[in-house]
Amino acid sequence: MSFGDPNNPYGQQPAQPGYGQQPAQPGYGQQPAQPGYGYPQAPAYGEPAGYAAPPMEMPSGAKAGRIFVWVIIALQLFFAIYAFTQMGAVEDAVNQTGATGTEAELASDIGKGIVVVFAVFALVFAALGLVIALKWASGGSAVRTCAIVWASFAIVGGLFQMPIGIGTMVFAILLIVFAAKGDTAAWFKRPRH
Repeated sequence: MSFGDPNNPYGQQPAQPGYGQQPAQPGYGQQPAQPGYGYPQAPAYGEPAGYAAPPMEMPSGAKAGRIFVWVIIALQLFFAIYAFTQMGAVEDAVNQTGATGTEAELASDIGKGIVVVFAVFALVFAALGLVIALKWASGGSAVRTCAIVWASFAIVGGLFQMPIGIGTMVFAILLIVFAAKGDTAAWFKRPRH
């Protein structure tokens, strides 16, 4: 607190200019008042206390990105269910090769194991997407960055999930495009209250 601070209730108040006189200009040794320094400013009329500006609304690019995250999650869940239903098809394919005995069982077990690994991977990937989708509205730049990285992995993972993977790859590319847009980036960098 400085001695001549006009907001200081205990300090000496500066002299006010009389009628018709010009207020004193800051000269040598005096500094003009700096906004934001010292006591907090009172909110303007009609402005709620504690907010500098009304909260920014989510732009359409960010809304579209959030929809794409949910679509990719749905596709991952659909692929996991599809993969688990194909366990019997793996055993049928091994039986059609004419293999018998332990070699048929081994081939069947390896095929089923690969299907289970892909299905579990899709479920884990959907769970990670769920975290991103739930944090989308309130998260910062880290959520946007995670969404872009997650979508990049979705493109690679879509190669192993054909034919469902085509949809995953398309929506992942769209997610990267919309998450990288300037208005979406600005929205994720907005001040939070």
